[in-house]
Amino acid sequence: MKQRTRHALALLTLLGTLPLQAAESAATPNRTECIAPAKPGGGFDLTCKLLQVSLQETGTIDKPMRVTYMPGGVGAVAYNAIVAQRPAEAGTVVAFSGGSLLNLSQGKFGRYGVDDVRWLAAVGTDYGMIAVRHDSPYQNLKELVSAMERDPNSVVIGAGASIGSQDWMKTALLAKQAGVDPHKMRYVAFEGGGEPVTALLGNHVQAVSGDLSEMVPYIGGDKLRVLAVFSAERLPGKLATIPTAKEQGYDLVWPVIRGFYVGPKVSDSEYQWWKQTFDQLVKTDTFKAQRDLRGLFEFDLTGDALDSYVKEQVAQYREQAKAFGLAK
Repeated sequence: MKQRTRHALALLTLLGTLPLQAAESAATPNRTECIAPAKPGGGFDLTCKLLQVSLQETGTIDKPMRVTYMPGGVGAVAYNAIVAQRPAEAGTVVAFSGGSLLNLSQGKFGRYGVDDVRWLAAVGTDYGMIAVRHDSPYQNLKELVSAMERDPNSVVIGAGASIGSQDWMKTALLAKQAGVDPHKMRYVAFEGGGEPVTALLGNHVQAVSGDLSEMVPYIGGDKLRVLAVFSAERLPGKLATIPTAKEQGYDLVWPVIRGFYVGPKVSDSEYQWWKQTFDQLVKTDTFKAQRDLRGLFEFDLTGDALDSYVKEQVAQYREQAKAFGLAK
């Protein structure tokens, strides 16, 4: 009971407005874990680290959250593991992204679909981008796309997932606008967002299609250059120097939601503990600072609102995938 009261008070301190009765509706999990469905580095890892640091620094949990890695299929392996083998683990959350939802829309998670987990919280949004090495001959997006128009084989594009993924879809939409057959692009799939960056730095690929948050550590340095961000307008702060695809003549906007889900058999009270925690956590200056540090932008949804959003997104992605012959 002492431990439970202590956690309730921590939440009160965190929020300042949460009633004690609500805070005590479910006990804090004894052990917390965030599964990043990829190798270390990249967006899933970033999402888990955001939660890990924020929970610890706000005093919401006593013991540090464990971050584990479960690569495979842009979330497919983790999704199947949680649904089939670990469905009732109250302390375990799994990171997901818009890429996860795109793969769900194409049936790439096997026999499980969008209704087989409990969608918990969205904590930020990212944007797609395309980057090259700092010494690349391509100084802007037009030059890169023009090279693809002349010879699609001349530009090798690396990304963190297979054909049909959001990284492929972003470059496919770009190629289509330039009159290039997306299926003729030279596209190399890696596992997670960290590996294609390593390949680019090693000059094994000529460009990387990924998410802008994955590039934040390199911005302002002498290793990589982001040619375009797929946002409607230029982003604020140090990201303001990066031009959008739209201002370079390509009508491509691709936001990337980042968030978490839990297993299908997590109880309502356990689910509500997490929902309540996220509702309050995203309002704190600590969380906002950590989110900004990782190059994410505000996008907060929890519970039923997120569930509806996810299902709408999956339906929209399915229609996009059909246009490329990737879904039925």
